[in-house]
Amino acid sequence: MDLTTLLISGAIAGTLAGLLGIGGGIVIVPIVTLLFESQGLQEGMAIKMALGTSLATIIVTAISSIYTHHRKRAVDWNIFTMMAPGILAGSLLGAWFADLIPGKILYFAFIIFLFAVSLQMAFSRVSAHRGLPGRLAINGISTGFGVVSALMGVGGGSLNVPFLSYCGIPIKRAIATAAAIGLPIAVSATIGYIVGGLNEENLPAGSIGYVNLPVFGGVVAASLIFAPLGATLAHKLPDLLLRRFFAVFLFVLACKMTFNLL
Repeated sequence: MDLTTLLISGAIAGTLAGLLGIGGGIVIVPIVTLLFESQGLQEGMAIKMALGTSLATIIVTAISSIYTHHRKRAVDWNIFTMMAPGILAGSLLGAWFADLIPGKILYFAFIIFLFAVSLQMAFSRVSAHRGLPGRLAINGISTGFGVVSALMGVGGGSLNVPFLSYCGIPIKRAIATAAAIGLPIAVSATIGYIVGGLNEENLPAGSIGYVNLPVFGGVVAASLIFAPLGATLAHKLPDLLLRRFFAVFLFVLACKMTFNLL
């Protein structure tokens, strides 16, 4: 694996994890998928390895960004407590689905997900409409978010930030709370990806299930340094500018992965 590329992707993922509360997986998955493919791995196996490894790295980046946001008293722990049970169940279920779904379908689904998130980040202007729904609805929404997050190898911020903003949570608080919600998603889904890949043959060297330890180490080394930086910047920089820059970045990655399918 290209260590320089892994360190750069970790730096970007860590910064964005703290900055936008997204966990960083949406950056790590396409980059690591392309790296695995460059090593001769078929796209079906490459995407599953990237998803599992991404979620493992999010455990570390989430803890780092949560610490910085918590020091600024930006995390709404009441919302976290309400959403955590559904998130845990949904992300474990999503990891189980990922093991059953053919890799090529996951690969294609992730490309669509990248395009959708890039467009949402570029053009969406989410305004507060009302408060949070009832506990039963929260549990259902959280479970759904957990399933999608595990299937896409992300921390859930791309789903949770718009949702919390829609419910009237200020954007900075929504970002901080989404970063916290990313931790149970990552822990539960990582366990699922490890267990699901244990019986898989021809895994890359240094892998435990669908989690590759060398890639994990390279990404985490940089993301640990940059996640607090991103969390600090989140409280200083204009949100619209950051969202648009991020949208362009995701769009380019999605185009590259689409080109690889052709």
